[in-house]
Amino acid sequence: MKLIPLDGPEHFERVAGWLARKENHQWLDFGNGRQDFTPTLLKVMAQQPTHFMRLYTSDRDDTPIGIVGLTRVDRVFRTAMFWGLSGDKSFRSRGISTFASSKLMTIAFRDLGLHAINTWAVEHNQSTRVIERLGFRLIGRQRQCHEIDGRLYDRLLFDLLASEHRELDEARWRRSERLHRQAPYAAETALSG
Repeated sequence: MKLIPLDGPEHFERVAGWLARKENHQWLDFGNGRQDFTPTLLKVMAQQPTHFMRLYTSDRDDTPIGIVGLTRVDRVFRTAMFWGLSGDKSFRSRGISTFASSKLMTIAFRDLGLHAINTWAVEHNQSTRVIERLGFRLIGRQRQCHEIDGRLYDRLLFDLLASEHRELDEARWRRSERLHRQAPYAAETALSG
């Protein structure tokens, strides 16, 4: 898995395509309820110091399968807001987004010099598991502030301090990914044997 900068028209088109899907954008809010993005807007964001975004790849090749990012990067108060998105759902539930997010947190704290990163997730969203695996702590709840299909949901608020971050061990992560890939084969063998 690699983290690569978001640059070039093909990257902006790819991410805009991911964000255009309701299954993705319904969980996001980039301010004032904004959930839609054009390639041009992504390019502008990528050039601003208040945004830091990286595409992540699988181990198979360098094709981007998701994005992790920081918005509202504040160099004075050393804070930022974390977000992420799995673009290629065929790689979901393998820990890749968790590992990519962990690497981004390391860059944020070590290279960008941030002290605290916060994030939120809509209640019942699978991303809360990723957030918790990264060491974020639940700090609150915004009640009924996120609407999906006419229904109101709470947002769960989390934060992580630089002193609390522990980057995930890549070797251990690779072993668990290998086991995950072997599990369907083992289950298939058990059913057919």
